[in-house]
Amino acid sequence: MLRARCLRDIGDGGNICRQRAGIRVGVGLFIGSSPIRRYAEGWDLALMLRRTREAMDFAVKHDVPVMFVTEDTTRADPETLRQLYLTAIEHGAERICLCDTAGHATPEGTARLVHFMRELVGPGIGIDWHGHNDLGLALVNAIAAFEAGADRLHATALGIGERTGNTSMELLLTNLQLMGYIQRDLAWLLPYCRMVAQACNLPVPANHPVVGQDAFRTASGVHAAAIYKAQQKGDDWVADRVYSAVPAALLGRHQKIEIGPMSGVSNVRYQLAEYGLEASDEMIQRILGVAKQSDRVMTEVEVLRLLVGAKPRRRE
Repeated sequence: MLRARCLRDIGDGGNICRQRAGIRVGVGLFIGSSPIRRYAEGWDLALMLRRTREAMDFAVKHDVPVMFVTEDTTRADPETLRQLYLTAIEHGAERICLCDTAGHATPEGTARLVHFMRELVGPGIGIDWHGHNDLGLALVNAIAAFEAGADRLHATALGIGERTGNTSMELLLTNLQLMGYIQRDLAWLLPYCRMVAQACNLPVPANHPVVGQDAFRTASGVHAAAIYKAQQKGDDWVADRVYSAVPAALLGRHQKIEIGPMSGVSNVRYQLAEYGLEASDEMIQRILGVAKQSDRVMTEVEVLRLLVGAKPRRRE
């Protein structure tokens, strides 16, 4: 009875969405596939195939495009996957989705799975990859899936998701861009992630790559010196990369040099230049003297208080 109602909702919901949006709206029909899930549920393969046929036939009858999904794909055996996916395609599935539901996969295993499925379904069926981050491998698994032939990757802002989360969208897009696979305007990622963090009441960690507040900040004297020297040469391209694997400009950001106990003269010169200020060597040493006695990075107010009569001028 429950299955019948769910199938009926697919047809009714698809029609309503099409009418309101004016576009063809598809669904993702899924079923668990791994031996551990089948054992927990008491399923056999014959039951799973029958449910797949019923669901597919109903969706196709109501002109609802289907992406057929197997949960826990990465822990399923090849023969079960072969029968489930081929049955779904025979009954009208237009796309398939491979899921690392428990975050079990490694990059090598991901690539082997995608290669296997591409050979199985042929070039005419789209392949999605849906990964979780339980082992901290969601990002590299998504890239491995793409390189192996998946043509759509699932991700979420900040990797928000079940348990330890999903593939982080901002990291995936940044890496794909730097690897030359895509060419997008990524400047919107920072405000987008901040908006999602606020909506989900989930603060962005300061050290989060790409969008964290510390992603492009340094107080190290060696780092600051290299960045400052590149800027003095008029080479902003080098300045943005000499100590950063990710150029800040790609995200609409810029390198930020601060003053702390590990800083040097270049840190002070850089920060004062940011304010449109110049200072004598004596003043620079005074600021560094205070910084060396501190156990943290100095705030802007603390720096400016040491500059008698200094008025900050922000960079546009």
